[in-house]
Amino acid sequence: MISPSDFLEKVEFRDAALLSFVTSAIIVPAYDAVKRDLGITRSEYLLLMALSHYPVLTAQDVSRLSGRPRNSISRAVHRMLAVGHLARDPDPTDARQARLSITETGRALHRQIAERIRVYQEEVLSPLTEQERETVVNLLTKVVAQRPSAGAAEL
Repeated sequence: MISPSDFLEKVEFRDAALLSFVTSAIIVPAYDAVKRDLGITRSEYLLLMALSHYPVLTAQDVSRLSGRPRNSISRAVHRMLAVGHLARDPDPTDARQARLSITETGRALHRQIAERIRVYQEEVLSPLTEQERETVVNLLTKVVAQRPSAGAAEL
């Protein structure tokens, strides 16, 4: 039987395929569970995640940070406002923009979802030693830092 690692070694874009395989092993089941159990989409969670780490952002900021399309983030903003996970204030310097912040209920939801994703991450990366994981993180951080304008990969 052919294993995924055998197959991925033969793919013409091996590095990208390996990265995609690993992230999909974490992200797909985690987001499927979050959607099923909590009714939160990936864009909604990425919005909560970004605002849990930065006190005020615009929807455009979140789109740029997450690599998600602006229309996807815009829909997420409207839904998260409607259910009380976000607050919105006008931007005093640009009337076309709104300043978004996370509420305490949004922050609590973020922590719950982040823990679920962390569990999937730990399971998938468990074959690596702490030093190997640090090496992977350092290398991937270098790649991301080199391409800030290209947009982040979907989280």
